Amino acid sequence: MVTPLQYGDPPHVGPFALQARLQTAPAGLVYLGQAPDGRVVSVAVLSSGAALDAAARDRFVTAIKEAQSRTGVRGWGASLVDRVRGRVPPDTPPVLAMQGGPAPWVAVPYLPNGPGAERFLDPVTVSGTLIGQRHGPDFAHYWLGDRTPALPAPPAPPPPPVATRRSVVLASTLLATLVLALLLVVWMLLFRGEDEPEPPRPLPNTQFVPTPPPEPASPEPQQPTPGPSGGGDGSESPWPDDLFDGRGPI
Repeated sequence: MVTPLQYGDPPHVGPFALQARLQTAPAGLVYLGQAPDGRVVSVAVLSSGAALDAAARDRFVTAIKEAQSRTGVRGWGASLVDRVRGRVPPDTPPVLAMQGGPAPWVAVPYLPNGPGAERFLDPVTVSGTLIGQRHGPDFAHYWLGDRTPALPAPPAPPPPPVATRRSVVLASTLLATLVLALLLVVWMLLFRGEDEPEPPRPLPNTQFVPTPPPEPASPEPQQPTPGPSGGGDGSESPWPDDLFDGRGPI
């Protein structure tokens, strides 16, 4: 029964684009896909739990390789022996592409109502022992309830870009300039001469003390000095005696 892809289903497996789910088997999932040339294919993928089981993964890959050995003359002979021993079912479809590793998958041509890639999931789950006829109590694999497809690990990140010769030269020049400037600053701070004059200190602020204004003094009047004809201290008069008939100035 074809159902849409669900959350966690890969959009691509190898070169095949997945379009829908065809079947959910105990050991994995089967998808309907399309090849790059337009052919419709059936793709089987192990579940993540089955892929972690080394024995289950080996059974899945071995079944695919045994189906691939049917091509060619020697392959038909090997296929006949495998068919007699019951290793390869007669309705096993031809393998178009496969991949081993930690997340193996296989792609076969899609035939409506015909055998598909689910044939390679059948030998993954076993019960009893594998020596002779199967007998003994059945057991359940610990990964039977897992319905998550095993996906390959994401690709490694690309390597960092390699710088060009020009960018390396520019970066080296800039680094050398910065180092030289740093050394010059350190030398100026540590090895500056001690005899260098210190910068002049600013003069103290001038303090102005106001003085009282001068008080005007009135001059004393000058007393006339009498001449010889008059009293006085005997100093000579600036006026001659014969001036004004000995009377002095009026």
